[in-house]
Order: sequence, then C-alpha cells, then structure tokens
Amino acid sequence: SHEEAAAVPTQAAPAAAPEVKSEESEERATVSETGLKLIYFDFDKSFIRDDARPVMQANAEWLKANPKVKVRIEGTCDERGTIEYNLALGQRRAASAKKYLTDTGVSSSRISLISYGKEKPACTDHNETCWQKNRRDDLVETKE
Repeated sequence: SHEEAAAVPTQAAPAAAPEVKSEESEERATVSETGLKLIYFDFDKSFIRDDARPVMQANAEWLKANPKVKVRIEGTCDERGTIEYNLALGQRRAASAKKYLTDTGVSSSRISLISYGKEKPACTDHNETCWQKNRRDDLVETKE
C-alpha cells in the first residue's frame, strides 16, 4: 500500500522547493522569523532530500545558537493514500528530520514529533505542484 498511492507518473522534484502560503501564514511567518524553516519530501519518501540538507543544517545551527528553544517537527503528506498510511509516513518524515538534528548535536529532549498525515494541507488543489507543497515537515518553536 502506498501513501500518496494511485499515483500520477513521478516527476523530478523541483531543484528549489516552492514557497508555501496557507491560512497559517501568520503562524508560519513567526516560525520563519525564529530561523526555523520547513523542508519538503519526494513522493512516498521520508529521507532528507539533497535540497533540504542546507535548510536542516541552518535549522540545527539556529537551534544550537538558541539552546532554550524546543521544536515540534510536524510531518505531513499529500492527499493521496489512506489516512493510516499517511499518518505513518508523516511520522517517518518527522523522525528523519529529528535524526538529522540530533546527528548534528541538538539534544533529542528538545525535539517532539507529530504526524498530521494528510490532515494539514498547505494547498488543496489536486495536482503535483500542490501535492509537493504538502509533502513536508514544518518545524515549529514550542513553549517550555
């Protein structure tokens, strides 16, 4: 069973991830002001893409420079596939980002994970451009 199943032919991922606008743009603006940036994933994958590595490195550096900040990594998927599969895939995506951060020296006690599966789309069009925006991890500063 595949998340984002019933797939459209796979297309090459864009070299640079598109900017995401959503109803949560106010919250996301606050997040970007903190220095934490979201990352995107390939179809049905949970590995950190090459274009996401510099973003994750910058996230790690920002967290190291702000040792009192905790972060919640929110894994999300596009609308294709079952609710259960997408919840599991979103969790794997969040776990990949956590592993990247802890591998750079950020304490795992500062990082929490949640999967929203396909329940928190940034875009609701039914096409690859939109689906790409929904295959992401949001990194959100949390309060103590």
